Amino acid sequence: MKTHPQTSAPTAREVELAIGGMTCASCANRIERKLNKLDGVTATVNYATEKATVTYSDDVERSSLVTVVEQAGYTAQLPTPRGDDEAAGGETRDPVRALRNRVIISAVLSIPVIAMAMIPPLQFTSWQWLSLTLAAPVIVWGGYPFHKATWTNLKHGAATMDTLVSMGTGAAFLWSLYALFFGSAGMPGMTHAFEFTIARSDGEANIYLEVGAGVITFILLGRYFEARSKRRAGDALRALLELGAKNVSVLRNGHEQLVSVDSLVVGDRFVVRPGEKIATDGTIVEGTSAVDASMVTGESVPVEARPGDAVIGATVNAGGRLVVEATRVGSDTQLAQMATMVEEAQNGKAQAQRLADTISGIFVPIVIVLALATFGFWAFFGDGIAAAFTAAVAVLIIACPCALGLATPTALMVGTGRGAQLGILIKGPEVLETSRRVDTIVLDKTGTVTSGQMTLVDVVAADGVDEAEVLRLAGALEDASEHPIARAIATAAERTGTLPRVEDFTNVEGLGVQGVVTDGESSHAVLVGRPRLLADWSQPLTPELESAMDAAAASGQTAVAVGWDGAARGILIVADAIKPTSAEAIARLRSLGLTPVLLTGDNETVARSVAEAVGVDSENVIAEVLPAEKVAVITRLQGEGKRVAMVGDGVNDAAALAQADLGLSMGTGTDVAIEASDITLVRGDLRAAADAVRLSRRTLGTIKGNLFWAFAYNVAALPLAAAGLLNPMFAGAAMAFSSVFVVSNSLLLRRFRALS
Repeated sequence: MKTHPQTSAPTAREVELAIGGMTCASCANRIERKLNKLDGVTATVNYATEKATVTYSDDVERSSLVTVVEQAGYTAQLPTPRGDDEAAGGETRDPVRALRNRVIISAVLSIPVIAMAMIPPLQFTSWQWLSLTLAAPVIVWGGYPFHKATWTNLKHGAATMDTLVSMGTGAAFLWSLYALFFGSAGMPGMTHAFEFTIARSDGEANIYLEVGAGVITFILLGRYFEARSKRRAGDALRALLELGAKNVSVLRNGHEQLVSVDSLVVGDRFVVRPGEKIATDGTIVEGTSAVDASMVTGESVPVEARPGDAVIGATVNAGGRLVVEATRVGSDTQLAQMATMVEEAQNGKAQAQRLADTISGIFVPIVIVLALATFGFWAFFGDGIAAAFTAAVAVLIIACPCALGLATPTALMVGTGRGAQLGILIKGPEVLETSRRVDTIVLDKTGTVTSGQMTLVDVVAADGVDEAEVLRLAGALEDASEHPIARAIATAAERTGTLPRVEDFTNVEGLGVQGVVTDGESSHAVLVGRPRLLADWSQPLTPELESAMDAAAASGQTAVAVGWDGAARGILIVADAIKPTSAEAIARLRSLGLTPVLLTGDNETVARSVAEAVGVDSENVIAEVLPAEKVAVITRLQGEGKRVAMVGDGVNDAAALAQADLGLSMGTGTDVAIEASDITLVRGDLRAAADAVRLSRRTLGTIKGNLFWAFAYNVAALPLAAAGLLNPMFAGAAMAFSSVFVVSNSLLLRRFRALS
């Protein structure tokens, strides 16, 4: 028996291609199909992010992936090193700016053409030739992206809205040239009478330049707003990577050496001073401190860290000097893994296909077939080729989506503009489509429902002791500390007046602070910290103070004991205060049909206490979750059939915001959270979340109404055009009226009022 040497299965690899030239969701589907036809290749293409994620085996050349995409009529680019990409970025032409310039130039040239065609008094002798001079660059150069996309799609047997725009404007332009040079439209003194008659005509005296130029300009305007919202797709990742430290003080041969974070290796020991970011994930080997991890973990209270404790890169050392040994560097760190999660969530987010593209998938082929059928019918049974061509062109022109070009951008401009006035930033049309369907809203606690800053909420004094004195003496001592809890106490004390002088200040590791506070003529040996610190100085808490400490702990608050001159004098209760508007905001979200869920990295006790205060049901409280687990919670809710909105503000929320169907970030939060979200609430007021959902739904309703009427005018007039009975001025007037209606309907959004 003949044997064959055993071969190992090819190893799966993954690459992300930057795709160019896509104009609609069908383009992404076409590229995806082409890539998946290759043996050993699995690909998904995201139209919104313009990226293709490709898994391929070892026996597949990466260059062949690019070739397949290019053969399909698009461009593809393999990933480049970060430095090379940034260096090239300055030389690369900004596509959004180029599109904006195309819109501006087209608009400047089109406005006189439309005005002359629609206002007879402006039709001076030979006005038609000026119209040709102005309209030709718009139709040819301004419409080049549509013509190019049409040619690409036709080569692959597809038709999109680009096809209809290109064919309609092209036909209008070509027939206008015929009428000007070979018909009677070029004669001096030619005018277009503004009349609403229906009569058959050979079309040799009619020009359609305003139709071609106007449609191109309006559609370009819509593309510009779409491109502007998509260009920031990668900003969330860049903001997340910028969060980490850039340089680090590494211990080499007993001396500190400042080096780039990129040069760190596992096992290096580095120094972190108070206020500095921890450079990478590691373990503390020397020193004790409070580490503020709120931006990464969501934990509202800084965590005491001592030798042997693990720390996360990008968190902040709020206390003493630390020496940390690196355990994970580069792409293995928790920060880098969070960046990967944000990218995967963004790329995996299903983007709703534009309603216009969906309708055009049916509408465009029907119009093309109808135009050809009209030409064929009148060529054989009508008054000759000229009349047949006139009727066929009329079909294409009346079907041209002039008002459709205004339907989305005008509503989007007015809706988002009104939102900006109210502190609500909406990123694009996809957001509006999603907002209507959401039924569950997940709320981060720290910085969203609560203020995200430690605040003094109560002072409990022992019998016979003045509460103001407890706060004044404790605040004076805590003013020398940088700990966030100490800052909350000191800030509250400063509001009562000038703080006394402090001498012999000492930070007692893990227990609190002590010192001598001189207040006027008297001096007091003051202790502030854990009850154990006071007990070490034979100052046990009274039963009343112990009861207050237990009550604070049960409600998730932090209590600090205060004693002086040999006795416990009181306790100070500090907490992450609930925003005064949170309960009202959650009630409004419920009224919109949304079920609120509280999701936090904080402990169970704190979470349930906050939920009870703001009106979230106890069964909808999910606490003590890590960033990766937040994404898993969102995914689980989506798997249960829920449409999930997420409101957050921290780095730890970024991946969950991207994974959610609708992400809302607080404008008072981090850049990465804002960039990963779909809507930004500038004011940091949770009530704005309810206003954002209301405004999004109202704007989407306006867009859908606009789209309906834009198509309704075209569809209603198509039979007249096919019958050869459509007067050009009647068609122009109908299209103008539909455009005016669409704009007027969009302007009604300016009346939207926030309830907050």
